[in-house]
Amino acid sequence: MSHFTAEQMQSLRSQLLSDKHDIEHRLSENEHYGLGDSLKLQTGELSPIDNHPGDLATEVYEREKDISLLEHDEFQLERIDSALHAIEEGHYGTCAVCQQPIPYERMEAVPYTKYCKKHQPETVVSENRPVEEEFLAPSFGRTSLDEREDQNGFDGEDAWQIVESWGNSDSPAMAENGDIDSYDVMAIEATEEMDGFVEAYESFVATDIYGHDVSIVRNRQYRQYLENGEGSGLLEPDAGDDEPF
Repeated sequence: MSHFTAEQMQSLRSQLLSDKHDIEHRLSENEHYGLGDSLKLQTGELSPIDNHPGDLATEVYEREKDISLLEHDEFQLERIDSALHAIEEGHYGTCAVCQQPIPYERMEAVPYTKYCKKHQPETVVSENRPVEEEFLAPSFGRTSLDEREDQNGFDGEDAWQIVESWGNSDSPAMAENGDIDSYDVMAIEATEEMDGFVEAYESFVATDIYGHDVSIVRNRQYRQYLENGEGSGLLEPDAGDDEPF
């Protein structure tokens, strides 16, 4: 026997029917978010083969969004139909896990729920991703050599940094790192990248044109190298460490 009063049950049933009618009307009016028509018909293109993929980027994005909205509405209809069936069967408003009555206030807010607040399953974000994204993992995809200890050559990240040096549309709010507060450090690894050399010592160890007469350029990397203890046994501290450089 339901723990709801007849008035409460009628109110919940009316709400479910109203929500179902709204969704079905919306799907009918917008022709299932336009998915009844082919992409060719929507864009007026006979074929996308002769176009650059970017030419149809907006249309493809909108179509992906329409698919997501359609799936959401169809899922909502399934839950509403399940709730209406539970009313007919006489077990509406009972938690599917603990079998305890669900408060009316919760059912009023979420009339299609099958769970009490305690046993409501956590929403799990699907990890199913487009196959194209596999090419992008790790960052910069298969063109990234940062994760390989045996490689230090020019890679996809370096190519991007060259392009990025001419500017992009990013802002500190959209930066890769969350603590960016200036456009001056917006570039990828702008504060960490060592321009023109791979190992720190390459920036301060110098020779003459013939590869002889090794000398040390006491620059910032040199100071940091010594402070980190990396040069222990290899380099001697400056006699005038207090001198500016």
